[in-house]
Amino acid sequence: MRFLNEPSYDLTYDDVFMVPSHSELTSRVEVDLAAHDKTGTTIPLVVANMTAISGRRMAETIARRGGLAVIPQDVPLPVITEIIDWVKSRNTFYDTPLTLNPDQTVADAMGIIHKRAHGGVVVVEDGKPIGIVTEEDCYEVDRFTQVKQVMSKELITITEDLSPREAFDYLNDNRTKLAPVIAKDGKLLGILTKVGALRASLYDPAVDKNGKLIIAVAVGINGDVASRAEKILKAGADVLVVDTAHGHQKKMIEALQAIKALNPQVPIVAGNVVTAAGVKALIEAGADIIKVGVGPGAMCTTRMQTGVGRPQFSAVLECSLEAKKYDKTVWADGGVRHPRDVALALAAGASHVMIGSWFAGTYESPGDLQKDAQGKLFKESFGMASARAVAARTSGEDAFDRARKSLFEEGISTSRMYLNPNRPGVEDLVDEIIAGIRSSFTYAGAKTITEFAEKAVVGIQSAAGYAEGRPLYTSWTS
Repeated sequence: MRFLNEPSYDLTYDDVFMVPSHSELTSRVEVDLAAHDKTGTTIPLVVANMTAISGRRMAETIARRGGLAVIPQDVPLPVITEIIDWVKSRNTFYDTPLTLNPDQTVADAMGIIHKRAHGGVVVVEDGKPIGIVTEEDCYEVDRFTQVKQVMSKELITITEDLSPREAFDYLNDNRTKLAPVIAKDGKLLGILTKVGALRASLYDPAVDKNGKLIIAVAVGINGDVASRAEKILKAGADVLVVDTAHGHQKKMIEALQAIKALNPQVPIVAGNVVTAAGVKALIEAGADIIKVGVGPGAMCTTRMQTGVGRPQFSAVLECSLEAKKYDKTVWADGGVRHPRDVALALAAGASHVMIGSWFAGTYESPGDLQKDAQGKLFKESFGMASARAVAARTSGEDAFDRARKSLFEEGISTSRMYLNPNRPGVEDLVDEIIAGIRSSFTYAGAKTITEFAEKAVVGIQSAAGYAEGRPLYTSWTS
């Protein structure tokens, strides 16, 4: 990457823009977004390890489209093992169905229908689908009505051997947006939508050597780090993320050295840091990938409370240049609110961009879907150093220690993250982001992430310059 005009101060994503360059690319399809950091992803998106954002549904869905989700560090080990096994058992083409038996009620259906973006509940008897229920079927229906009374019985199903194009054409010809996927014996295997079939032709799933979806797990730097890391690795995690707010410290170095002594066969990510010195220290301690960012996150109050942090574009740029000296890479963690920000992080040298709050307001995030007074759908999100997160993380400690730690909380404890009616699922947001990234690559004349970071030409703009680039009648939401 080169600057049009050398900066005299640190820069945020809003401070910069990218200039078009000569391009030999004739189509966005030519762009290859596969990782170059051995994580196995095919798109450069990582779901941040936040309790309100990253869970099993998010991990499955994002991996199916080529990304990676990081399970938070405060999840109990038995649950982590269960999540990894569950994600590894998911299909890489069709989605996991929501199911009920015929005698369950409309209330049961409405309680689970928004757990996934496909919007259908399959009614199953003896393992075979006999009907399907959508939200429209449940309008103005008594909540105690059994689903067999409202389900669509003229069931259209598809077989597991269809290609994405064949599945799309079949659904389109039958004028239905979704259908259960069945095995040869008629048993239910999954569910597929028309847009899901399209996406399967545009994205390659992120899979391990056995063709199973990949997943990452975070571990902290307190307690017996090596023991916990060893159990997570044995459970089958594909990437291990050693995570703390201030990564350039003694305990992080010791944690990395202890984990490296286990001889892990997966990439080790460590952070967070914002300087070349921090990158160097963590790489020398054993990290393969460095997580960059202090203070840019939507739920983070670190800068306001402590004055500590660094504008994210400059942090990513300096840290990526340092990591490159050791043939390592960085993840840009936080501060992205629009597709342009993701592209600019990649231009600064990141191999992946971590997204948190932007994905909180989706069907796939772990929180319960709620409605405000105007009927708008939202989910609650919170920072991982907030009172809410600290209380959950210290629940096993005695009252005195918990009370002491509560005095050192940072971050927002509750924030409403509204679902975009036009993009309510995480896949909808991924489509938007990846489309923007692919276009950015074509403007730079770059086919790969590495080439993009080399060819990108970036300039510095005023606040008026940034405002000029915003559409007049359409506002982006994050």
